[in-house]
Amino acid sequence: MEQLRSTVLAAATLLVGLSAGVFFAYSTSVMLALKRVDDRTFVDVMQKINVAILNGWFLTVYVGALLAAVAAALLHLGGGHRQPLPWLVAAVVLYGVVFVVTAAINVPLNNQLNAAGPAAGIPDLAAVRASFEADWVRWNLVRTVASAGALLTLAIALLRR
Repeated sequence: MEQLRSTVLAAATLLVGLSAGVFFAYSTSVMLALKRVDDRTFVDVMQKINVAILNGWFLTVYVGALLAAVAAALLHLGGGHRQPLPWLVAAVVLYGVVFVVTAAINVPLNNQLNAAGPAAGIPDLAAVRASFEADWVRWNLVRTVASAGALLTLAIALLRR
């Protein structure tokens, strides 16, 4: 059982780290680069990213991170294995914030952007961009901070084991 606890905790840490890296990369490079492009390019690229991100690799990491973090917490409920539990609970809560923000804000914004249709046919690209960009960037920063916090608490949990 000790090996299972260690393996699941290591897997949770890896998966949360990979997921946090995606959000961090958007915050520190992708969105900064797109801020400098014209409206048509911005809308077109974000629409393409919204489709490309829905792939098996990303979804496995994104969902697997939460499942592994929850499993790690559950495996540490036993009396002699509780030392890392507060850190694991914090990680689950922080990564839960990522899930809630994604589902409640970022995905609806993505869907709204995609519903505008192909960039070439949108008459007011500036308005479409304006209704998307600032909110998406702001809430992605929340996801970045929350997922980084989850990664940190998982690393502390590993050290506490």
